[in-house]
Amino acid sequence: MEENQLRRLDLTAFSEKMMLVRQQIGTVVVGQSRAVDLLLTAVLADGHVLLEGVPGVAKTLLARLMARLIDARFSRLQFTPDLMPSDVLGTSVFNMKEAEFDFHPGPVFADIVLVDEINRAPAKTQAALFEVMEERQATIDGITHPMDDLFTVIATQNPVEQEGTYKLPEAQLDRFLMKVVMSYPPADLEVVILKRHHENARLAKLDDIQPMLSHGEILQYRELLGEVVVDDSLLRYIVGIIQLTRSSKAVFLGASPRAGVALLKASKAYALLQGRDFVTPDDIKYVAPSVLQHRLILTAEAEMEGYNAVKMIDKLISQVEVPQ
Repeated sequence: MEENQLRRLDLTAFSEKMMLVRQQIGTVVVGQSRAVDLLLTAVLADGHVLLEGVPGVAKTLLARLMARLIDARFSRLQFTPDLMPSDVLGTSVFNMKEAEFDFHPGPVFADIVLVDEINRAPAKTQAALFEVMEERQATIDGITHPMDDLFTVIATQNPVEQEGTYKLPEAQLDRFLMKVVMSYPPADLEVVILKRHHENARLAKLDDIQPMLSHGEILQYRELLGEVVVDDSLLRYIVGIIQLTRSSKAVFLGASPRAGVALLKASKAYALLQGRDFVTPDDIKYVAPSVLQHRLILTAEAEMEGYNAVKMIDKLISQVEVPQ
């Protein structure tokens, strides 16, 4: 531990690159700086992301833009109620010339996979993503096909429209490192959006965006997580938050140990994004709502009192002693 504390990371080049990435995103997506930071955090932490928001807040645009900025294989899946598992994973086709079956990989076999409106597919198709998202592999006809090291799922869902949608099971929600809620932008930034559309010449087009992060750079940045210093007191702080979600009478289902690991990884990635090689309590507080909100189930009484998952997480965090 002492050796790690003495050896500091030089994050100058990394911070400059992340600043340029943020600036490039800002030329296309306005008023979603928190969502951008959290999405970058999840990509650095090697985790899948669920983007939730009402129509028109740029969920799909942000996901496509992130994939565009990374020089990697990209695929998009538009989930619909009639989508079958083979449409996601692929299928084996008999090759008459060779007298054997050839595997034709589905769109999930890519580095960055955008799953649009993930809650529109039935349970059978949702289950097809379980193994892929958690184990980074797909077993088809008894043969295991590994995914690439960069494999990341960015999914979107609309929380308002219920017709033709299926509630995601808790087991699948737990596969997402983060759930990022995209809300309406402030009035002044919404004016900027209108100005950009009015002055069409200033409106950046997605097709004009060039990749800024290579496949190797992302993997290299992810390796930096192992060099980020986390004091033992902060590990106890994370455990205190996780255990309080289980003991609270307002929470029916608390966070699992996997949620604690996710909170640690996300905190380290967010610290890197801030140009630091050490985690602070504020890093943990910042990412905790996005890491935990989709993993908790509140009691009916708490919901009737007006609590949602984010409000409850904020309340529980305030009850845990902050390390000095």
